[in-house]
Amino acid sequence: MNDDVRNIVLGVIATALSGGFGWFTRTYKWRRALRRKQTFFGLPTGSDCLFVVNRQMGGTESSLHRNDAFALLEISALIKDCGANVQIVTHDGARQGFGARAEFCVGGPVSNSRTTAHLTSMLPGVRVDTSSEPGPDRGAIFVGGEAYSWQPGLVEYVLLARLTTEQGSRPVFLLSGQTANSNQAAARYLARHHEGLARKYGNRSFCIMLKVINSDAYGPDVTELVADVTAAARTPEPAAA
Repeated sequence: MNDDVRNIVLGVIATALSGGFGWFTRTYKWRRALRRKQTFFGLPTGSDCLFVVNRQMGGTESSLHRNDAFALLEISALIKDCGANVQIVTHDGARQGFGARAEFCVGGPVSNSRTTAHLTSMLPGVRVDTSSEPGPDRGAIFVGGEAYSWQPGLVEYVLLARLTTEQGSRPVFLLSGQTANSNQAAARYLARHHEGLARKYGNRSFCIMLKVINSDAYGPDVTELVADVTAAARTPEPAAA
């Protein structure tokens, strides 16, 4: 074998080894990222999860707001990426305990009775004004001594929480907004920032407050993190004197 042939053979071998190593590295990183996502969402490959939809405020019991449907699409993409299966149920048709399957519960307590149950059981420090009469506190979310008031078309707030009860149980993701638009904003925030949330909180429970700005102009696109209210949300409010 002369020098030219040897150099060609060595070049081919080096290229193959380099390509193989690159493929292995990319596959390893992809699988590691997938495992982290599956762990955070409680969605191992082939598992089942529950998506609890609310009713449209002011609509019939079976109606679903368009933005809530978009929230379903945002979250369905995450579920598909994890290789899991989703079962969609209405808020008044979900009859199961907590932690057996991962759950995504969308909508505030006005339109979703299961949200009311989760707030009562897991986030007793959160209170939502559910009155239908016009007023400055209508739809406001109270937590940690703060009132997060809804200003239609200008400012909307939504609680995004990951809730667990014991080690090994599957989490519930609660997206409890003042409007359907804020529910979609929370779903979009979760889809975009789940890696950062997983790095910060790991497998622990958390509850954060998000602010949706100028929804009349920007829809669910302009959303910012206002506060981590985990401690306050999990501490029962003091009894009224």
